[in-house]
Parts: sequence; structure tokens; C-alpha cells
Amino acid sequence: MANIAVIGAGKWGQALHYALSQKQECLITSRTKRDIKNFVDLNTAMQCEYLVIAIPAQQIRQWLKENFSFKNQKVLVASKGIEASSGKFLNEIYEEFIPRENLGFISGPSFAAEVIQGLPCALVINSLNKSLFDEYEKFFPNFIKTYYSDDVIGAEICGAYKNVLAIASGICEGLNLGNNARASLISRGLVEMQRFGSHFGAKMETFIGLSGAGDLFLTASSELSRNFRVGLGLAKNRTLEEILEELGEVAEGVKTSYAINSLSQEHQIYTPIANEVFSILQGKNPIDSLKDLLRS
Repeated sequence: MANIAVIGAGKWGQALHYALSQKQECLITSRTKRDIKNFVDLNTAMQCEYLVIAIPAQQIRQWLKENFSFKNQKVLVASKGIEASSGKFLNEIYEEFIPRENLGFISGPSFAAEVIQGLPCALVINSLNKSLFDEYEKFFPNFIKTYYSDDVIGAEICGAYKNVLAIASGICEGLNLGNNARASLISRGLVEMQRFGSHFGAKMETFIGLSGAGDLFLTASSELSRNFRVGLGLAKNRTLEEILEELGEVAEGVKTSYAINSLSQEHQIYTPIANEVFSILQGKNPIDSLKDLLRS
């Protein structure tokens, strides 16, 4: 029987399944049947000792309540976001169901479309348990370089926040504001993300590494990013409903912007870019947001 399974067969789940299948048999499961090699039912997948969970961030708590039974599995979380309803980070949610020594979190620049082609990339496995990294590292193929970090909260914030900044960058691109403006937005976004993370105890070096700057530069600079495409649509005055329907996939930055806006108000953290993204998602004209950002 296979020793590792991916739960969630969206594009990222399928890409991870492809990568992990290079060295060993890897199972995969999701709510709907997919024509994928080694697709199994959830109960079969859950028998594996190692699980990689790639379920959208806003669905995780409910999924864990309804489906997860802890049997000493080692879990690698492949989702990025903050729960909009509670403002909780994913590690906080998972720790309600799984001991933290059994948890790891993937971060770093990694478009699913390129991973599934076997193109090289580097990822960080973040865990408070170094031995968990040592175990998971062996599963990854040669085209993925893996690094270890114990800054779980830093990786969580980077992975969530960069999606909101990618929406902002897409808006910038859609408004044809130029390369100078986009570079300024991304660099100030990195400062903002670091400021937010510092409040919650994240390590500063995380924000200039793969989890922070690496993932942000990628996600905020390409139409392969779903969140970037959301921003492009908003800049053209399309409704959020239209954009998401055409996208056909989850853009985590949308709900995460709600969570960041709430947390920044609660903790009095200065987050002007994220706040403007939230306002635009609420109907504010992007041009007005631009003017407000230039004045702030």
C-alpha cells in the first residue's frame, strides 16, 4: 500500500501528486471523481501515514470536522490563506485537530502549471519539528529543491498576504500604470507584509526568502496567478462575481483580504495596500484607491 496521499485534486493538488509520484506511488483523492492515476476514495487515502492536504483555505475547518480522524498521520499543508470568518491562520486551525509536531506547511514560489511540467523550483517545508522535514524531504523529486524553516507563522502570513498583493498588482497592470508603479507596489507590499507578520511574531528573514519575496514576486507578476487575474478584471470594472465565474477556481486572496482587513483594524496595523484591495472588492473605484494610496 502507498505510504503517501494528496487530499484535494485541484490544480495544485494534482501538481503535487505528479511531483510526489516521481519517486514512489502516491495516492490522490477529492470530493469528485477525477481521471487521475492512483485516484482513490477518501477512506483509502486516509490510511496513509503521510498526507498532503491541498484543500482551499476557507473549507479546511469544516473538512477537518467532517472527515479527519487523527491516527498519528504526518500532515503537510499545501493551502495558503487566513480564515475569513475567524481571522485564524491555518496552523491555528490545524492544531485544533492535529498535534503541531505532526504538522508541516509548504511555502515558496510554485505555479502548479510549471510543477506539473517538471520544471525546477524551490520550496520551503515549515515545521516546528525538524524531523518531519527530514521525512517529507525524501518524497520530493529531483526538480524540486526543499529547504527547512521553523517559522510556521511567518510562512503562513507570507503565503496568505502575497495573494492579496497579487490582486493589487493585477489592478495596477489592468490600469496600465506602468512598470515603475508595479515595482513600487510590490516592494512596498513586501514592507507591508513584513510589518503585519512582525506583529504576530514572524521572523524577518522569512520575508526576504522563498516564502516571502520569492512567492510574492512570482504571484504578483504573472497571469498564471489567479489572484493577479482577479485584479486585472477589477481594473476593467468587471464584477467580482463575473471574474470568479470565469476563473473557475478559488482565488484565495479575495477572502484573505477580508481577514487581513479585520485583523489590521483589530491590532491597529498599518496595511494601506491590503485595505485598498478590500475596499475595491467592496465596490470602491480602483482609480480612487490609487489616489488614496498616493496620498497616504
